[in-house]
Amino acid sequence: MTQHPPGIRISDADRERAAGRLQQALAEGRITLDELEERLAVVYAARYAADLLPPFADLPGDHVVVVPPAPIASPPDRPLVLRTGMGTVRRSGPWTVPPRIRVQSVMGSVILDFCDTTVPAIVDVALELGAASARLLLPDGASADLDGMVSGMGTVRSKVASSPVPGRPHFRVHGRSAMGSVTVRYRYRVAGHRF
Repeated sequence: MTQHPPGIRISDADRERAAGRLQQALAEGRITLDELEERLAVVYAARYAADLLPPFADLPGDHVVVVPPAPIASPPDRPLVLRTGMGTVRRSGPWTVPPRIRVQSVMGSVILDFCDTTVPAIVDVALELGAASARLLLPDGASADLDGMVSGMGTVRSKVASSPVPGRPHFRVHGRSAMGSVTVRYRYRVAGHRF
C-alpha cells in the first residue's frame, strides 16, 4: 500500500504566525492560559500545515498557513534536456520546440532540425559538449547568435545571419565545447532536395 505524503511542510515563520494568533485569542478571552500552553506545544511541534489545524478548530478566522495549490503542470521555463554519452540524439520532423533547450553530450552526436516544425520567436540553446558534435539546422531566414559559445580545441561554425530578422526565429546558442564541433546552418539544397 502506497503512503501519500502528509502535506506541505511549514516554516518557522508559519509556526510564529500561528503562535501569535493563539496569543491574540488569549488576549480576546477566547482561550485560557492553560489552553494557550497546550496549543502552543502543538504549534511548535507541527511539521505540516495540517498539524496546525487542530489548535484553531474552535477559533474564528482564516487558516493560519495558506497552502499553495499543487502545480498542475511543469513550469513553462523548464528547458528540454537532451543527453547522450556516445550515442546520437536527433530531433527532426514535427516536434515540440520549447523556448529553452539544454544539450549534454560526451562523445556523441546531436542533430536538431528545426526546419519542419513550429519554432518560438526566440530559442535559447545551451550546449555542454565534450568531444561531441552538434548540428543545428535552422529554417530559412532564421538567425543565430553564437557569441556565447566557448570552444577549447573544437570548432564553432555558423552559416546563418547573427542578427535577428523581424518575423523570423532567432536562436541564442551558448555553452562549452571541449574538443567537439558546433555547426549552425540552413539545410543544403542539391537538385531540388534539402538535407
